[in-house]
Amino acid sequence: MANKGQPAVQRCSFCYRDQGQIRRLIAGPDGIFICDECVGLCQEVLEEDGIAASPPATTPSWRLAPPREIMTRLDEYVVGQERAKKVLSVAVYNHYKRIGSGQAHDDVELEKSNILLIGPTGCGKTLLARTLARVLNVPFTIADATGLTEAGYVGEDVENILVQLLQAADWDVERAAVGIIYVDEIDKIARKTGDNPSITRDVSGEGVQQGLLKIVEGTVANVPPQGGRKNPTQEFVHLDTRNILFICGGAFTGLDEVVGQRIGVKGRVGFRTTGEVPVSRDLQTAALLQQVISDDLLTYGMIPEFVGRLPVTVSVDPLDEDALVEILTAPKNAIAKQFKRLFELDGVELTFTPEAFRVAAQQAMKLKTGARGLRTIIERVLLDVMYEIPSHPEVVKCVVNAECITRGAAPILLLPGNQAITWGEIEQQKMA
Repeated sequence: MANKGQPAVQRCSFCYRDQGQIRRLIAGPDGIFICDECVGLCQEVLEEDGIAASPPATTPSWRLAPPREIMTRLDEYVVGQERAKKVLSVAVYNHYKRIGSGQAHDDVELEKSNILLIGPTGCGKTLLARTLARVLNVPFTIADATGLTEAGYVGEDVENILVQLLQAADWDVERAAVGIIYVDEIDKIARKTGDNPSITRDVSGEGVQQGLLKIVEGTVANVPPQGGRKNPTQEFVHLDTRNILFICGGAFTGLDEVVGQRIGVKGRVGFRTTGEVPVSRDLQTAALLQQVISDDLLTYGMIPEFVGRLPVTVSVDPLDEDALVEILTAPKNAIAKQFKRLFELDGVELTFTPEAFRVAAQQAMKLKTGARGLRTIIERVLLDVMYEIPSHPEVVKCVVNAECITRGAAPILLLPGNQAITWGEIEQQKMA
């Protein structure tokens, strides 16, 4: 019996061990207690009798949106590319519907449909993949295929692309197992043809495709937590890739010529007939890429096993001048909106004239870098202004017109009351 004034020692009502002999003691009504070890023993007894409680169903961390909703969300960020957005919306919906079903139908085994995006640089391939991940609320990462080599050679192992996905998921293996990996520059690992005069082993071409096969198809990969080469002494993270969606993208320069040779269409030479409308090279390329089949990819240098694991192939179209103008103004993350917000943080209103947008689009067409060229042009025009604005709070408005882009003229600076002023005049006023 406990001494007077001292609390009684609490014990498990089943095994009579006290708190010093167990890890956890759970209190019940009327002074009844049970320890963690007795709870585990009870669970084993129930499992043997087949009446153990089933674990509660967990709600997936990702959100399954119907194809029409996915398409609407893509429209908010990506200009044009209607066919590509529709194909991606259906493919992604089917992929996550397959995961949500839990493969409950024993008579039909649903396989995942990885995606191959083909198109020139700056047309929105990466943006499409990133927006899909945002809509579905799943981890997303971008991997570059150009840095991958066969195991044992200088470069990165193919498993390192999974390390980036785990980092994006905060090392939550379950969330990473339903993520999206965008493998960029996938055309750079095409098998080299016999025209290559090098006598060295091609360790960044066909061998990388072979290494990616199992990961893309679905396997339990041993991922080194710190990346780099596999070390037998380190502990690996086991990641199941069966439900990871792989989206591979590349420019595939010259693939249109392969398609043209197959269907018997070659570049036109000679004179046009009267009234014939000339077709630009970009439009010809886009039309040919829409007819890509597996045989064309094999001719280009991709191995059959790898092409077979990317059943959904879609091409993105090159952007015309009107599309580039819309990219500057329409999407949620439009370039003009981004710079306007940056200037607002300094208390300055930034405006562009319609002619400025048109001229910027024309220059971007000449650069042939797609939407990426637009940001380069706007950054160059606003560099000096962004350098000076934080030191001159008296400026309240900045106007960019067509001359700022075509002739490099300085943007128009306005004081309160719409009074125009130059940087030189501002410095003179300060000195006075």
